[in-house]
Amino acid sequence: MKKFMALTLAVLMLVSVLAACNGGNAAKTAKVIEIDLTEELYAYGVDKDQPELLEQVNAFIAQIKEDGTLNAICDKYYAGGEPTPVESAELDESKDQLVVATNAGFEPFEYTEGDKFLGIDMEIAKLLADYLGKELVIQDMDFDAVCLSVGQHKCDIAMAGLTINEKRKESVNFSDSYYEASQRIVVKSDDTTFDNCKTADDVTEILNGFDKKTKIGFQNGTTGQFFVQGDEDWGFDGFAVEGVGYKNGSLAIQDMLNGNINYVVIDKDPASFITKSLNELA
Repeated sequence: MKKFMALTLAVLMLVSVLAACNGGNAAKTAKVIEIDLTEELYAYGVDKDQPELLEQVNAFIAQIKEDGTLNAICDKYYAGGEPTPVESAELDESKDQLVVATNAGFEPFEYTEGDKFLGIDMEIAKLLADYLGKELVIQDMDFDAVCLSVGQHKCDIAMAGLTINEKRKESVNFSDSYYEASQRIVVKSDDTTFDNCKTADDVTEILNGFDKKTKIGFQNGTTGQFFVQGDEDWGFDGFAVEGVGYKNGSLAIQDMLNGNINYVVIDKDPASFITKSLNELA
């Protein structure tokens, strides 16, 4: 009888552990609230001292839009295609090189696998370098240093999912736009706070009801940070929450899943890609 009771207790304990594990996995996933909170345009930031490069970049953007190359690259990342890895040469001032500043933690626009770069911007960077007859050099850095490095003439062009903005125009000359973007909010899968929202105003109304007890993460230097914290130049009022900055969106969402912050605001497509990747690991 004692053996039977002991076995029964053991089974019950195992079931409880498994249930807890399953419940933990459910809590370790995230979802994106499919509402655009902003309207933005991505462009490339060119060294102000290279007006001829700006003209060449604009001509190149027009060409890849017209001949379908841009759509074909995007389809690799949105329609199950096979991304093309891009290699960076070593910086050598004796060579004719195109030096690109980026932040390679922003899927699907720029990220790394081993020593290779992937992403929409990185594939465009390779084609742009070929178009210009130059060797491609990619310099990976913190996002908030990308425009600054070009402004200081350390790099020729910033290619990093950059939203056109007056403040950034102080450092770079923006090319013509090549992509439409927006900000979205990421929450834990079991969080129902925004489930009934239909518009950006609905989301904003809820955000306006939060105080410093609510922590919202973002990637440092991005539109997400300015949206959350407020910025006059960007036209964002901000919210009375505690903003928490990260080097990239992946770290922000992972920290949310670990229970250290409540929500994350980042660009729409990176939000979807990062969330999908982390959920697959859960």
